[in-house]
Amino acid sequence: MHLSERQDDALIPFAQMNGLRYTLEELLGTMERYGITRGLLLSPPLQRPVALPNDKVIALCARSGGMLAPVVTVEPTAKDVKAAVKLAEENKKAVKAFKVRLGYVKAGAESPVFNGLYDYAESERLPVLFHTGDTAFSTGDLSRSHPLTLDGLANKREGLTMVLCHFGNPWFEDVAELLYKHSNVYADISGLITGSKGYAEKYVEWLGKKISEAIYFAGGAEKIIFGTDYPVTKHSEALDLVRRLDVEESDKEKILWHNAERVFRL
Repeated sequence: MHLSERQDDALIPFAQMNGLRYTLEELLGTMERYGITRGLLLSPPLQRPVALPNDKVIALCARSGGMLAPVVTVEPTAKDVKAAVKLAEENKKAVKAFKVRLGYVKAGAESPVFNGLYDYAESERLPVLFHTGDTAFSTGDLSRSHPLTLDGLANKREGLTMVLCHFGNPWFEDVAELLYKHSNVYADISGLITGSKGYAEKYVEWLGKKISEAIYFAGGAEKIIFGTDYPVTKHSEALDLVRRLDVEESDKEKILWHNAERVFRL
């Protein structure tokens, strides 16, 4: 999930489209309403091509009464990587993962600039989340956010836990193959539904079918994690997507909380 309390937050139009106030109070209240006890909070993009500073995310989480845990977003410069690792070290009990904004930054997952990040993440057993698939803005670079660009990194870094955000939408089958091939690769189902565009109901049906088929291909739901990408997708819509999956109820439980609890040590 995302939050900033800033007027230059680039996700405000998504919040308005979804009829959300996009506040900490609303987010925590929504989590309580749906029985969500813990969640990960990430920096939203700002109208300038940067993300909200990570210390602001940590401060928001500190106000959540333990309901939100921070994820540190890492930009592709030596200075930013060093700062991100230092911040995670200083907040070791709070930080649960890192995030690399593939498709929004001018670097791929295997760029040497991230080596220090990956070394630290492996040593501390902290997952690294990667944006994959469609980008929220037309200026995004799909050649860098395609999920198959992560195959090489997964081969080289078998000890690195990797989470592919947004299931690589629309490349669901490619993500299914990565889940099947690599023991260290996971995927989340966040940010897949936005607003009520044409064919909205058919689109949600298609999503449910694609994710269900990915589960069949991977041989189970042990590596799929629930998410919303709030305010991009409302909690009610994300939960409805899980209900639509044509899988066993035990697999839905894994997706909703078992897998996240295990992967992020919540």
